[in-house]
Amino acid sequence: MRILALLLFALLAQAARAEDDALAWLQRMHAATQKLSYTGTFVYRSGDQSETSRIVHVVGQYGIRERLETLEGYPREIVRDGDEVKCYLPDRMTVKVDKQTDYKFFPGLLPENLQDISAHYQASTGEVERIAGYDSRAIVLQPKDGLRYGRKLWADMKTGMLLKSQTFDDKNAPIEQFAFTQITIGGKIGDEQLKPRLLARARVWHIENSGAVVANLAASGWTIKAQMPGFKKMTEMKRTQGGSAKIGHVIYSDGLAAMSVFIEPMANKTWLPPAGLSRQGAINIYSRQIADHLVTVVGETPAESVKTLGESVEYRAPR
Repeated sequence: MRILALLLFALLAQAARAEDDALAWLQRMHAATQKLSYTGTFVYRSGDQSETSRIVHVVGQYGIRERLETLEGYPREIVRDGDEVKCYLPDRMTVKVDKQTDYKFFPGLLPENLQDISAHYQASTGEVERIAGYDSRAIVLQPKDGLRYGRKLWADMKTGMLLKSQTFDDKNAPIEQFAFTQITIGGKIGDEQLKPRLLARARVWHIENSGAVVANLAASGWTIKAQMPGFKKMTEMKRTQGGSAKIGHVIYSDGLAAMSVFIEPMANKTWLPPAGLSRQGAINIYSRQIADHLVTVVGETPAESVKTLGESVEYRAPR
């Protein structure tokens, strides 16, 4: 009996060390995307769709500056300077201006605080694989419940830079992937590489500013009472979309997965999506109408998660 107890203790200690090692790798990944400059090309795949993008990411005395340009399909360019984000859409001659939200985009997926991740994902290290010319260590994140998807991440062995990410559904089937095909980590990156290349296509651009401001939707009668372990409210704001009245926008995240709740007056809509669940690639969407408003929840999470969050939205007219 004593031998069995010692073996069990040894196995538990080994598992704890393995998880600590995986979390240390995750911390290295986060630090790399926050402290290292890089340029590269990555491919996004979901189902039978794919998109190739070029990214320039500079960390300097003025914070993080970034330019992301799609290389296929409709041209699109996103330029980030600190907390300001501009999206250039040349087919519409429009520039959308917004403030940085708590969404995480590849390769800056990981939060600074990894405590919540270990509470809701089982982390372990995997194989070493060659990605974009770099030996990379795989980290597996297995969800501990049905509220989130599993992830597998690959980090450069030397710098910790995140080079590849896969998302898996509840049947462990891959539903989304980001992967660098070419990347240069570090080195000098000139300011000209951060300038929007599409800006020269026209002298006059139509500017759409989201006018995002911090808001308290409860003051307007809206409450969200979902019991979603691990998901915390990150941002609550109002923003303008397409010149319409203010739209409520609340973001929830568990550190990796994020869900957005949009609350929009139906008077603004010329077309209403069907109520209930729908899906676009790895994104699940849930819509319902309440108090002459359209409530839409969008998330890279299982369908039941976005539905639970959407059903928890309530309205009571303020007195």
